[in-house]
Amino acid sequence: MRRDATFIGVEIDDAVKGDGELAKKLEEACPVDIYAAAAGEVQIVEKNLDECILCGLCIDAAPAGTVVVHKLYSDEVLKAGSS
Repeated sequence: MRRDATFIGVEIDDAVKGDGELAKKLEEACPVDIYAAAAGEVQIVEKNLDECILCGLCIDAAPAGTVVVHKLYSDEVLKAGSS
């Protein structure tokens, strides 16, 4: 996870980083283009991280626990099963 972001950090579980289908789902789901499907793997577009609107669409699109969104300004974490 990028540590120099101001507002948002995103973690992708290593077990799914190479999942090309998940990469496409995340790329399509995110309204602010935080995810990219490149070379058959999930990539995070670092320059777009602080554009996150906390919609949760990436969390809904991914298997439980594989995408985690960190609110760096409040130490809250968004992931499947949390609010």
